[in-house]
Amino acid sequence: MLNNRLALLLVTAITPILWGTTYLVTTELLPPHRPLLAAVIRALPAGLLLIAITRTLPRGNWWWRSLVLGTLNIGAFFALLFVGAYRLPGGVAATVGAIQPLVVMMLSTGLLKERLSTRKVLAAIAGVFGVSLLVLRADARLDTWGVLAALGGAVVMAFGVVLSKRWASYSPSPSPPPLLATTGWQLVAGGLVLLPVAYLVEGAPPAHLTLANVGGYAYLTIIGSALAYALWFRGLRALGPTDATFLGLLSPVVATLLGWLVLDQRLSTAQLIGGLIVLVALTTAQLRKRERPVPASTPVLLATSGRC
Repeated sequence: MLNNRLALLLVTAITPILWGTTYLVTTELLPPHRPLLAAVIRALPAGLLLIAITRTLPRGNWWWRSLVLGTLNIGAFFALLFVGAYRLPGGVAATVGAIQPLVVMMLSTGLLKERLSTRKVLAAIAGVFGVSLLVLRADARLDTWGVLAALGGAVVMAFGVVLSKRWASYSPSPSPPPLLATTGWQLVAGGLVLLPVAYLVEGAPPAHLTLANVGGYAYLTIIGSALAYALWFRGLRALGPTDATFLGLLSPVVATLLGWLVLDQRLSTAQLIGGLIVLVALTTAQLRKRERPVPASTPVLLATSGRC
């Protein structure tokens, strides 16, 4: 049982690791000043690809559920994420976004009837502190709308992941819809929501793309979305929103390491301490209480009472 859960955690952790590469791919391979276009290309083609593979369309209430989940997990989240990224330094946006495990825990107590764990609350607070050390700079400026956008992004995705678990667990059909199919539905819904926004804000796509641009978009579509979101929603179903969302703290760690390895960015002592705090918080949040063994005297008591 423990080995199965550890394997699930490791596979689900691939998603935030892949998401941590997005900043490097965006800055080094994609056309500048087109974040919403990148978001649309991440979502819509990836969703269509998964639908083509599964050949499954939503049925019944999964039509509107897919629209809601796609808007929360993809459309609204990406839009708010990029607004925050434009108006705030990356460190501030990442630190505000790191509150997501706390929001997920609070929502899970109401929507999924999960108990609020003091250990996990403390781990979530430590995770926010670790991310702030890792990415926050002393001269970081604050922008009210940027902070609200980053906060809104964390909240809408938290709603999305909790609702994903609730609707998959309490599906009216005998079993929830196929995982790849629901992932594709959400990506298509989110991409369609983003498409008019991207056009109104950024205009038409660039007329000419370099080979590096095409490679970057292909990576975000196939690896950063189709593969990453399939693994992510699988982890949500199997592990639950709280445990899966804690793994999202790996993204700023990976982004910082790639900046050091590829872009020759320097790492300070505070950043190293912050990364260590994040890893400790992640490990602490995933610990499980040991089940108490059944007392050995129980069968004897049953035998003397004549029930064996």
